[in-house]
This record gives sequence, C-alpha cells and structure tokens, in this order.
Amino acid sequence: MGFGDIGKLRLGLTGGIGSGKTQVANLLAGWGATVIDTDLIAHALTAPGGAAIEPIRAEFGPLVIDATGALDRNAMREKVFADPGQRRRLEAILHPLIGDEVVRQAARAQGLYVVFVVPLLVESGRWLDRIDRLCVVDCDEATQIARVGNRSGIPPDTVRRILAAQAARAERLALADDVIVNDVTTSLEDLERQVLVLHKAWCNLAGSVPKPNAVHPFGIGQQ
Repeated sequence: MGFGDIGKLRLGLTGGIGSGKTQVANLLAGWGATVIDTDLIAHALTAPGGAAIEPIRAEFGPLVIDATGALDRNAMREKVFADPGQRRRLEAILHPLIGDEVVRQAARAQGLYVVFVVPLLVESGRWLDRIDRLCVVDCDEATQIARVGNRSGIPPDTVRRILAAQAARAERLALADDVIVNDVTTSLEDLERQVLVLHKAWCNLAGSVPKPNAVHPFGIGQQ
C-alpha cells in the first residue's frame, strides 16, 4: 500500500486499546483534518455484506459468522489469540482490503492534513515510512483495562491478552514525534487543550490555517 503524493501532511495516530484514539480523532476531524480510521474500515469490511465476510467464511468456516451475517468478533478473537497462525490468516484477508480502502480515502482527502488512525501502526512494520509524523495517545495499563471493560464489557484477562499482542507502551513512546497524555487524571478539557496545541502545530507544518469556525467546545479553539 502506498499513498503516492497526496499533497497533505500525513499524520499517524496510534495508541493501545482504550487509550482514547477515537476521541482524539473526532476532535481533529471537527477542526478540519481528514481522518481515515482503519478500525472503522475493518468493521465495515466485516459487517453484514462486507467485502471480507465471504473470504473469512471460506477460510475459517461458518462458526465465525454470526446470525446477522457479520463477523463474530468474540469467536474470531478466541481463534487468533489461541493460534498466531490463525491471526496471520485473518490478516492476509483483511490487510489488503483495508489498504485498498485507505488509499481510496487518502486520494479523496480534502482536509487541512490527513490523520491515519491505526491501532497497530507500530506493530505492523509497514506504516512508519508512509507517514510524516507519529502521534501516540498514551495512558497506563490499568486505565486501558478499566475503559475497555466499561465500554465493551470485555473481561480484564481478555484485555490483558489484547495488550500483550500490542506493542509495549515504551516502544510506542520511543517512536513518537508527539504524545497526548490521556490517563485517568486527564479531564476532557485537558485532553482537548493538548490536542488543540498539536492541531495548530500540524496545521503550521502543513501550511494550512485552521478554519475560523472550528471552535473548541470550551471556547479555546479561537485562541
């Protein structure tokens, strides 16, 4: 997967599960960035009628497809965590489809800059040479476990297994150009202030000017 010259600053946004990537991405989208979220693309591909459903059914059998025709994410999660070979088989189906859609969306990008939200950006080994900067949304493991449990009802032991399959926190931070702290002590206003400072810096790097109507909910977007 390559983007060619899309004529935009390319920002990679990542962080461990439950770190708050989506919240940050939503703020940036509201302030005029184009956001391309690989998780949302993957969900669309594995929804009923999605392009990945029949290849997954053919590869793994009908038990990983639920009654609605969507991927049964819990069943598939158990498969891929029990056997890394199963994960590679799933990735061989999903990654090319995700990559094609990312390229299509990047080619249409009209925002101030382009944000690629990639949960496994560091782990993939394919993304670092495709972006201009890497931003990591960071929090401690206990906060991640609590957030994912509250949001999705996933048991703590399962969250720990997911975390074990992701890059170590220190590894992500060592590669980051920019870091957003979003731990249990971070208020919504604190988070938005951090993101706004970086948004302005990225607009400067991109040679863009933030839209005057992209106002921060707390009023600081006009500073």
